Amino acid sequence: MAKNGSITALEADPNDPEDFEVSAEAVAQALAERRRRLGGRPRGSDKEQVSLRLDKDILARFRADGPGWQTRINEALRKGM
Repeated sequence: MAKNGSITALEADPNDPEDFEVSAEAVAQALAERRRRLGGRPRGSDKEQVSLRLDKDILARFRADGPGWQTRINEALRKGM
C-alpha cells in the first residue's frame, strides 16, 4: 500500500490492464465532471424543492403532455395567483 498524505491507496496491479494508479487530482476532476453531467438546478436558481401531493388525475393530465410537466404545473399555479 502507498501512503499519500492521509489517503491510503492500493498499488496498481501491473498484470491487470484495467488496474492503474489514479492521482487525487484525477479523482477530483472525474467527480467534478460527473457533477456537471448530473445537472440539477443552476447556482442562484430561485426554485425550491418541495414535496407536494396532487390528485392522480391532475398529475396524469400534466404528465400526458410529456417532458416539462413540472414546469407546466408551475405555470398553471402562477396563473392562478
